[in-house]
Amino acid sequence: MRLRLELFVDDLAVSEGFYTGLLGFEVVSRAADYVSVRRGSVLFGLGPVSKLPADDDRPWPGPHGPRRPFGPGFTRRRLAADRGAGTEIVLELDDVGEVAALHDRCLAADVVVDDLRQRPWGLWDFRIVDPDGYYLRLTHR
Repeated sequence: MRLRLELFVDDLAVSEGFYTGLLGFEVVSRAADYVSVRRGSVLFGLGPVSKLPADDDRPWPGPHGPRRPFGPGFTRRRLAADRGAGTEIVLELDDVGEVAALHDRCLAADVVVDDLRQRPWGLWDFRIVDPDGYYLRLTHR
C-alpha cells in the first residue's frame, strides 16, 4: 500500500513552487491541470480547486443522514469554508539537523506558524502553512 495525498490548490504553479522550491519535493509527473510531487516516500498530488464542482446537493450516505448541506464530495463551496481544517500533515525528516535547516528556510519564507522547539514527547518540530492553508508539521523520526 502507498499513500498519496491529494491537495486541492488555488494556483498550481505557486503550490508546485512551494513544495519543490521550499520543501525539497521533486516533480514526478505533470499534466495540464495536475502535478505529482515526491520527497522520499511522501507523494502529493496537486490539483486545482477550480476543476471541482461548485456544489453537491447529494445527502451524505450512512445511517446518520445528511451532515452537511453540500454533499459528500469535494466541492469548491466545501473547500472555501476552511481548506484542510482538522488535518495536520506530518512530514518526518531523517534527523533533527535536517529539521533545523528546513526551519531556517521556512522562517525566511515567512510560512512558520509554530516555531521549532522540543516537544514534551522528545521530538523537535515546527509547523507551517502552505499557500492554500494546509497545515504541516515537520519533525524527525
